[in-house]
Order: sequence, then C-alpha cells, then structure tokens
Amino acid sequence: MAAVVAATVAGCSSTGGLRAEERAKQAAANGKVVTTPRWTVAMVTHSGAGDTFWDIVQNGAKQAAVKDNINFLYSASDQSDQQAQLVQAAIDQHVDGLIVTLAKPDAMKDVVDKAERAGIPVITINSGAEESKAFGALTHIGQDETIAGQAVGDELNKRGRKHALCVLHEQGNIGHEQRCAGVKQSFHGTVDNLYVNGTNMPDVQSALQAKLQSDKSIDAVVTLGAPFAATAVKAKQQAGSGAEIDTFDLNTQVAQGLSDGSLGFAVDQQPYLQGYEAVDLMWLYRYNRDALGGGKPVLTGPQIVTKDDAEALRQYTQRGTR
Repeated sequence: MAAVVAATVAGCSSTGGLRAEERAKQAAANGKVVTTPRWTVAMVTHSGAGDTFWDIVQNGAKQAAVKDNINFLYSASDQSDQQAQLVQAAIDQHVDGLIVTLAKPDAMKDVVDKAERAGIPVITINSGAEESKAFGALTHIGQDETIAGQAVGDELNKRGRKHALCVLHEQGNIGHEQRCAGVKQSFHGTVDNLYVNGTNMPDVQSALQAKLQSDKSIDAVVTLGAPFAATAVKAKQQAGSGAEIDTFDLNTQVAQGLSDGSLGFAVDQQPYLQGYEAVDLMWLYRYNRDALGGGKPVLTGPQIVTKDDAEALRQYTQRGTR
C-alpha cells in the first residue's frame, strides 16, 4: 500500500497540483463551468462541533459544486432528531438533491422517505451503507466499516499486538460499532470497547488515562476519529503506558504523529472523495440520470497509512483535502 501511495504521489508533483488548482479557480472565475441549471444540493451530516473530518468532506463537496454549477448548502447535528429536522428543512426549501449520513438510521428513515416522495433524489455518504439501498437512496459513498475494522485487526496482528482498546466516541453510531466489531473479527488478540463522550475532550482523556492505568496489558489503542488520536497520546503519556496509538481518519495532526512516531498507523477513508463524489454524482443524476455502484456502495476506503506515507501526504492534509 505504501508503494502504491508513493508511486501515485510521485506521478503528480505538488507544483503541478497547485497549478491545476489555480487553473480550476480561474476557469470558475471566468464562468467556464457546466451549462446546466444552477441546482441546489443540501448535505446534512451527523457531525459534532469541531470535527475536522467533516471540514475535509465539505472541501471536496464545495470543489465539485464549483465545477458543476451547484449551489451547495451544508448543515449538521450530532443529535439524530435535530439532523432529521435539518433534512426536513432542506425538503421545505425544495432543494434539487439531498446528501445525508445514516449514523443512526432509524431516526432518519421517515424523513429520507419524505424527501423521495417529494421527488428529491437522495445519496447517502459515510455511514449507513447497509440501510442506504433499503431507504431508497441512489447510492452510498464511503467505506465498508466492518471491512475497515478488519483491516485494523490485520494490521495489529502484523505489529504483534495482543490487547487492543477500541474507543467509541459517539454512542448509538452504527458505523462505530461496526468498526470495533470488525477489529474483533480479524484480530487474534483481545479487544475491549471503551465508550466516551466525544463532545468533551477532557473527559475522553480522563477515561482513557484511567483505563490505561488500570490495565497495563493494553498494548494498542484504536480511536475512531482523527481529533481523538492526539488526546489518546496525551492519555497514554499521563498513564505511563507503552500502548501504541492508532486511529481512523487522517488530518494534519495525524500525519505529523505518524511522522514523529507518536502514532502507529491511520485508516484513511478519504473524506474529500466522499464529499466530492456525492455532489458530482448528484449532478450526473440530475443531468443524465447516471448512477454508480450498480446497487452496491461506492467504496472510498479503507487505506492503511503509516509513517512511510505520512510525508508524501502532508501537503494534502495541510490544504484540507486528505
């Protein structure tokens, strides 16, 4: 995987990438975008405040929106009832397309059905792959969370780990449960789940520190989001633990942690792609009734990223696209 990433990056210099971005911006400024109507597409996610993962998703969506002459609207709530209300608000605005996450599918089923009955096409991203088709969505874009968890378990086996702690920061999030379940399926050692309040980082650190102090056999901690990786490193240090800290998702801080060795590996589901492809596929559907996936999810991950990959990816994390 490292070789593939390195080869890909080597084939596209940072200078060339920046020039391509500038050309795209200039083309948009000159009005050189598609000639289709200016459709409005709303994205409603389950993001909590300050979650940098969703900044990257939005960056991808906004870039595709510029290219496709889309008026892009974004809103989010980590409370499922409020997320459903935001979807209803988008329906009331008569948007031309909806992109939603299904972290807590039961809370979203009725409102997604309302959107479809109103003639609004729906694409799901990130979470809820299993429910997406049943809910009538055009397609789902993201990673298979169980497969991603299994990839973590396999990597932990390669590293000789024996006792892993899987840290779930949002209770009731079906994707998080699937990740940790996937780790248990492929990992040859013991896996414990630790539920924490992801909206309160001091509490997250305190809970992790207490667990690591009470159980010295834990030699790997797996966090389910990039913002929690740095907190886990602090908890490890305060607890005097020798556990390796690994994480789902990638950002600038995670890339730095991989480079300096404070993190072992990361699982990248490429959130920029999730935002970009969702908007682009919505435009394709509105314009040409195109759809991808053939009834199956369009996978954007998982990709295991290690210290060998971190330096090559740093420039992209700094600009907010990885």
